[in-house]
Parts: sequence; C-alpha cells; structure tokens
Amino acid sequence: MTGSEIRTIKARQVLDSKGRPTVEVDVITEGGRLGRAGASTGTSVGVHESSVLRDDDPRVFGGLSVYKAIDNIETVIAPALIGMDVTDQRKIDRTMIELDGTRYKTRLGGNAIFAVSVAVARAAAAVKGLPLHRAMAADEIRYVYAPSSNIVNGGTYIDKTLAFQEFMVIPYGVNTINEGVRIIVEVFQYLGGLIERTTGRPANMGNYCGYGAPSDDPFEVLGLISQAVADLGYRNNVYYAIDCASSEFYDEKEGAYLYRGRLVDRDELIKVLARLADEYPIAFIEDPLQEEDFEGFRLASERINSVIIGDDFLCTSMDRAKQAVEMGAVKGMIFKPNQAGTLTEALDAAHYMMAHGLLVVPSGRAGGTLDSPEKEIGLAIGCCVVKSGAPRGGSRTIGFNFMIRAAEELDIPMTDVSKLPHFAHLRS
Repeated sequence: MTGSEIRTIKARQVLDSKGRPTVEVDVITEGGRLGRAGASTGTSVGVHESSVLRDDDPRVFGGLSVYKAIDNIETVIAPALIGMDVTDQRKIDRTMIELDGTRYKTRLGGNAIFAVSVAVARAAAAVKGLPLHRAMAADEIRYVYAPSSNIVNGGTYIDKTLAFQEFMVIPYGVNTINEGVRIIVEVFQYLGGLIERTTGRPANMGNYCGYGAPSDDPFEVLGLISQAVADLGYRNNVYYAIDCASSEFYDEKEGAYLYRGRLVDRDELIKVLARLADEYPIAFIEDPLQEEDFEGFRLASERINSVIIGDDFLCTSMDRAKQAVEMGAVKGMIFKPNQAGTLTEALDAAHYMMAHGLLVVPSGRAGGTLDSPEKEIGLAIGCCVVKSGAPRGGSRTIGFNFMIRAAEELDIPMTDVSKLPHFAHLRS
C-alpha cells in the first residue's frame, strides 16, 4: 500500500457562484491527503454537454437541488472506486464512464462524475505535494496565458437587445501578467464612463459581469471599446474577441437568426462577422453559428478573417472535435472540462486540438464554482489564451489573481499573443 489509494469519498450539496445548488466531493486517500472539487454548470449550455442531474422537485430549491447526484456518488461511484490509486486518473475516469454507460452521463449525472474526477486529480496533486497545475504538467511551464476579458455583454438592457453574448479584450505586446491585467482593468473602468457619456445612461452590469450592451449594433459596441483603448494609449496593445453564442438567438423553426430585430440567414450572419473582422483586430470568434451547423462553421472559417472556435459547437468532445477538424470547420476550441464529464475525456480533446496546431482556450462557466480547474489545467498543458471574465466579482477576479500568483511562483512571462501563429491574420 502506497498511501495514494482512495479511502473515503464524501459528497455534499453546496452553492455555486450564482447561488444554485451544486455537487461538491471530497476524495481522501489512505495517507490522509484530501482532494476537493465542485461541479460547475454553465448558464449558456450546449446540447452535447454531459448532463447535470437535478432532482426536479419544485418544492426544493425550485427543482435545482442535486441530492440524486449525491446519492449516486455515495451508493454507486464510491464503492467502485474505494481502494483505487488516485494517481491513475484515466483508470478511475474510465471506471465511472462504464458505471454510467450513457453518452451524456445521464444515469449517474455528469455533475456527479465530474466532481469526483476533479477531486481525484486534486488528491493526486496533494499526494505529490504540488499545486494542481504543477502536478499535471508534463513539461516545464514556460508562460502564463494571456487573459481574454469579457467587458461588454449581450442580452436585453432597457430597450436594446444585442444578439452576441460577449465582447472581449486581449492584451499583447507586454511581458508580464501584471501589465496585461492592468490594461484590462484600466480599459474596463474607463469604458464604463465612456458608455455613460456617450449614451446618457448608466453603464449597468450585464449578465456576465461586464457592462450591459449600450447598443444592439456590434459595430457600435466595438467602436466604443476601441475608443476606450485608443484614449488610454493601448491601441497597439489590445486585440478583440467575440463570443456570439449563436444558438441562443437561433430560431430553429424559421432556420434563421434573430439579429437586430429581424431574422437573417447563415450567409448574412457570416457577412456581418466578416465585416467586423475586417474593421477590427479580432483574434477569435466563438460559436458564430448554431451548434449543429458543421457546414456553416466550415464556411465561417473560410470567409472570416479570424480564428473560428467552438464552444457549444464542440462541447469539449473528442468525437465532435474530430469531425470539425477533419472538415476544416474550426481553428480552435473552448476548453470546459465539465462539458466532457471527466478530466480524461476533456484532456484527450484538448491534446487532439493542440496536436493539430489549433487554439485551445480554457474557460470557466458563468456561475461556476470558485475551484473550477480549467485555468490550472490550461496552464499545465500550455494553453496561450484563457477566457478570464470581466474584472469584477469574486468568481471572475479569482482567475486574474491565480494568474498573477502562478506567474510569480514559476517566474514566467505572459504569452505575447501577437507572436503566435494562430493570430498571424492580425499581422497581415
């Protein structure tokens, strides 16, 4: 016995950063090492994600409680894993996948399986006496990724409905994460005043902690952001990114997208995005089309001068990633491990994309748990950009602070995304 065998698995219901019930798991080894993890859940959720098993009892937390998932951990998963070595992540994850036996982990709950999977990884790191990012790194960590910060949110605010979900800024041309974070924070803070002066309305908080959209026109939104960047002297230090989350404004019955108060087809939406990418230095565009449109993603990748990446489209899924890569439908993937359901499956998909020279962007979930592991894993596997959220609210600033501490601990610079081959289109 080495002391790294699983002795105990405990599960409980806690709250995520949106106040919703979620699963939290403790994995304790024979040597007394603890690994703890919660199961993050998104607000915008792809149909091909692993399931979130809830109790659906409207009398308890409005149906959102997760006691069924907790029971599955205690009565099905724990007995099967007791005695297994926490350092054998792949074997443990495969055991849980086989116990469930469904494509989207609907029997035991993707939330139950994922929380156990991450808790096992944290227990393994504790056995090694290392933080998770160092325990999972196969090679020396040389750079901390550049943050891509969401500063303006789509949705409906007063009388404006902006279809696209997020507008982001990415710092470049600076050496340290401290400088990168400073650029983001200064642009974000200045933008609030600029929105108020331009629109005559308060710059209220949006759905994802950025500013609520001041216009339904993405060109106007990017115009305001670029003005803030220019006013602060950062024109040569900031790229942009957009998360369209197009499935959210796709009308399946009409087969069209509700954009600026009217329905537009796939080709027109691609033209809008192509014009935006021609006018502004847009590093990447996420989910430009609805999540089932593989051919549309291929056309977008062909016609838009930006890196087209999939979130709801790919769901950190190996089979969807392979299909998309083989037909040239994407140039990158948003990395959300809970979408896959286990760390092993998520890492396999990420490594597949990176082996093909494509962009992998770790991202938390809107309203996820504060211990969500994607930033640590992204650092360990060498990702160059991370979605960091807006610089306000504890669930977002915790990510910025992690980057700052990790860069200090490892004595590493921030990735200069302007030098990456992924973004060569921005240098032409």
